[in-house]
Amino acid sequence: MKTQLHVPNRANLLGLVLLVVCSASSFTTIQCIAQKKTSKKQNLPITLSLNAFSFNDTLMVRDPRSNQQVFTLFNLLDWCAAQNIKALDPTAYYFPTYPEVPSDEYLKKFKDRAGELGIVISGTGIRNNFASPDPKVRAEGVERAKKWIVAASKMGAPIVRVFAGEIPKGYENRWNEVAGWMIECFKECAAYGEKYGVKIGIQNHGDMLQTADQCIYVLGKVNSKWVGLILDTGSFKTEDPYKDIEATIPYAINWQVKTSVFGLESEIQTDYKRLVSIIKNGGYKGYLPVETLRRKGKPYNPFTLVPGMLSELNAAIREVYKNEK
Repeated sequence: MKTQLHVPNRANLLGLVLLVVCSASSFTTIQCIAQKKTSKKQNLPITLSLNAFSFNDTLMVRDPRSNQQVFTLFNLLDWCAAQNIKALDPTAYYFPTYPEVPSDEYLKKFKDRAGELGIVISGTGIRNNFASPDPKVRAEGVERAKKWIVAASKMGAPIVRVFAGEIPKGYENRWNEVAGWMIECFKECAAYGEKYGVKIGIQNHGDMLQTADQCIYVLGKVNSKWVGLILDTGSFKTEDPYKDIEATIPYAINWQVKTSVFGLESEIQTDYKRLVSIIKNGGYKGYLPVETLRRKGKPYNPFTLVPGMLSELNAAIREVYKNEK
């Protein structure tokens, strides 16, 4: 997602952030000890994860005195532990040095903290535009991807998420030409990722990639085991997105599960049981990151919306996988 700061009441949000920071810090240790004592081993083939973009507004708030983040990815780790969220996708935008990578010391500290809390880093992601007609823009995106591939390897993140890019103006009827630029960029990133044991995840973001056929075409041309699809359930611009999800599951290496498969402004909520059934039948195993998003004109509080979404998804997973041993 493109990062935009929409904060209708900055003072209230700042207060909420400070409250959550203090609460998460106070209860994380107790929560983790309790989980170790009471949690039962689960053998389900999918594990829910959180995409940090759900907390975009919160993570973008800066203290006006120091210009430092009020709520950081470290705070988000603590909150995830308190919520018993087992995995986090810490989008690169929210590291303090982005677009540059943080120091090795910072990355190790983040990795170690996640490990202490029992939270897996399921991936990370950058901004880029491989559909730009300007070769310099594409090259900048490739170099950024390479830097974050190295950072991901140091954090233990198995995947770096990248975009295709918006359809450039004047190229609306020249999709194959633009796709050719993208494919060359993806190939270069894949070759670099292989050196570090990090896969490239291409997100179908409703831009150059709007259908299952487009995703499959690009992935086939890249033709690398180090590239797969970040299956964005809310960005297929087709009549029945569930069919596109089903068709692309064999290519999925990670996800962004959205509240509606029909797009951000749709009032139709994702049928989580249907989605999980498609995932099970498709044979996908791994992490299933969720992403809640702000909707125009609607109140937005990720501290309540994320747990609610996870609860609904967990219920669907238990129902669909109820006979799994």
